[in-house]
Order: sequence, then structure tokens, then C-alpha cells
Amino acid sequence: MTAGHKVAVYGAYGHTGRFVVAELRERGFLPVLCGRDAGKLQTLARASASEPDVRPAAVDDPASLDSALAGTAAVINCAGPFAITAAPVIEAALRAGIPYVDVAAEIEANVDTFTKYTDLARAAGTVIVPAMAFYGGLGDLLITMAMGDWTAADEAHIAYGLSSWHPTAGTRAAGAVSRQRRDGRGVRYTQGRLEYHQDDPATLQWPFPDPMGPRPVIGEFTMADVVTVPSHLRIPEVRTYMSVEAAKDVSAPDTPVPAAADEHGRSAQTFLIDTVVRSGGSERRAAARGRDIYAVTAPLTVEAVDRILTGRTRTAGVASAGAMFDAPDFLRALSAQGALELVP
Repeated sequence: MTAGHKVAVYGAYGHTGRFVVAELRERGFLPVLCGRDAGKLQTLARASASEPDVRPAAVDDPASLDSALAGTAAVINCAGPFAITAAPVIEAALRAGIPYVDVAAEIEANVDTFTKYTDLARAAGTVIVPAMAFYGGLGDLLITMAMGDWTAADEAHIAYGLSSWHPTAGTRAAGAVSRQRRDGRGVRYTQGRLEYHQDDPATLQWPFPDPMGPRPVIGEFTMADVVTVPSHLRIPEVRTYMSVEAAKDVSAPDTPVPAAADEHGRSAQTFLIDTVVRSGGSERRAAARGRDIYAVTAPLTVEAVDRILTGRTRTAGVASAGAMFDAPDFLRALSAQGALELVP
């Protein structure tokens, strides 16, 4: 049983962090509110019906991070840009001997996590799950489920059918850091490696399942799946696509932040993720739909923490969602909770 376990949420007052804190409470965990801004943490705490534990901590102050994680069972990092926060919080988690989960969508930050911490985490016998979120985690779970008993495939495709995309301040900040790190170039995963390029992305039609149906998408709108999927599946070509409407939203400088449209704080945004794996002349698919890409990240991360703390994992060290968990069982659990709906 995990009820009553303390789980630190770094970046608890951010848009996604608030959803994660609420999901932890809903499932019986005791969230510990952590982050750089003590005032925002106190404001969040005052809005709570309970009296949450508040522990300010800065990523450039290891002692404060150690104090923030003391006595907790796990930490969920929701504070981007992850190029800045991931390494310090991971290292604090390793010192504390607790699992680490984050919601990083930054491609290079996720590469850094796999590169720098795989051996350290495995030696410590602990678990690090990067990109346990809508981007990176959910697509990886769907591709893993679609693979089934295949041990390899020729190519994998992940198409994001978003009705809109109103980015948070954190999304914009993380995107700016990523663009700076790659000097404004595009990135793709081809021939078994990440490749940077200056090509303009193409627009094409993607045959989303009904009721969405065929929609124009931006080809090679590359997301964190190009790190998570190849980290454990032998697929030399991994491509991601984004609905044109959402791509225009997120690239426009004046698109507003998400606005709550229900009692849970979710926006009106809907999504459908359609994934395809191909091997030879065979093809397999898996898809899921739901509402609000930021809100759905909360059940993804909290389900991950619950499974880690109850020993329902497949490996130790750094691993993506599809490698760490039983993908079909994980997705069925999210469907049963009402977090998303698997598409037949």
C-alpha cells in the first residue's frame, strides 16, 4: 500500500505541478510542496484544505534539495526547463536513495538523463523515469503495447491529434532552451540515431481513427518519443507528427495559457494519439484519446510512482515508461481511472 507515503513535487506551484499535487492527494499520498519560490509554495499551501508540508529548495543549493527530499518516498520533478533542474534533482534523489520521475519534454535534457545517470542509478539500485508525461511517456507506452511480441520493427510513428495547444509559461521556457541548445535546427531520429538538420518540415495527411478522421499534420514535429522509444526498442526510424492547428498555436507568441473549463481545472483541449509500428509488410497500431495534455500528465506520473513503490517495475536504473512498466497493464489502469480512453 502506498497511501500515506510522502512524495516530493518539485515545481509544485506550476501548471502541471498543481495537477500532480491534486492527483497525489486523490490517491492517498502526502504531497510535499517543493520549488524555488517560497512565496508561491505558501500561496499554494494556503489554498489547500489540508496543511501540506512546504519545503523551498533551489537547484543551485544541494543542501536545500537534500532537506526537501528528506523522509520522502519519491520525487516528481515538474519544474522546467529540465536542462537546468533535472540533474540537480536527480542527484539529490540519488543521495536520498529514492526514485525520481520527471515530466521533461526536452529532447536534449532526456538524452542527458540517460547518458549521465544510467550507470549511477543502476549501481544505486534505484529508479529514474524521465519524460513520464504526455510527451515521451504516453507515446512510448502506446508504441510498446503496439509492438506486442515483436522484438524489433522497421519504423514507429506517433501522431498527435490535438484540438489546440495553449502552452504554459514552462512549455515556452523549455522550448526556448531546447532551440538554443540545437542552434535553431530541427531534430529527427533516423538510421538509429538523432540527427540535426535545417530542413523545413512538410505538411501531410494523417489517417487518425474516427471520429477525428484524416487531418493535416506537421511532419517531423519531433518530440521526446525519439528518446524514450529507441532507449529500449530496436526501431531505427522513429517519427512524430503534430496536428497543424496545435503547431500553429504553440508557435504563435500571443497564444494564451491554458484556461480551466471544468471543476478539475482542465482546459477544453482534446487529444488523440495514434501510434503505428511497421515491420516488413506488417503493421500494428495503438491509440488513446482524452482531454488536456497537461492534466493527463498527473495520472501518468502518479501511477508510475505507485507502481515503483509497490515493486511493479521491470528494471532498475534509468528507463522510459515502456521499459519500466507493463505497458498494456499500465494503459488499462489509466483507462479504468478515467484518465484516458484506449481507442479500439
